[in-house]
Amino acid sequence: MTGSWFFWALLSAVFAALTAIFAKVGLVGVNSDYATLIRTAMILVVLGAFVAATGKWSDPTALSWRVWLFLGLSALATGVSWVCYFRALQIGDASQVAAVDKASVLLVAVFAVLLLGERPAPRDWLGIALVAAGVMVLAFRR
Repeated sequence: MTGSWFFWALLSAVFAALTAIFAKVGLVGVNSDYATLIRTAMILVVLGAFVAATGKWSDPTALSWRVWLFLGLSALATGVSWVCYFRALQIGDASQVAAVDKASVLLVAVFAVLLLGERPAPRDWLGIALVAAGVMVLAFRR
């Protein structure tokens, strides 16, 4: 089971949900950008310890420029996403913010088709459309 992509994706969803709840509570009385910085610093420490403890550290200079480029772009996108997410959480309801954030499912599918050449089946598109519909219902419930 732990070798399954679905297992890890499900755990990701659980922890993403907890992220929204914990962040919403933690944002009380602090600027969202500063809170994002604190969170990022904590993540760096925890992941550094995890990589070291599991013996997965390797020489970063051995990585190709392509790896560095795309991990760097991913980091930039993550940082901007977190800043926007925390600002939205500070202003809105966690359930609405998280719902709109899940519109990323639709965007990942579109970007995967355009940039990676993936071809989701009609059944996949139906699921993606249902997620998009759910996002709209939850986001604009008032």
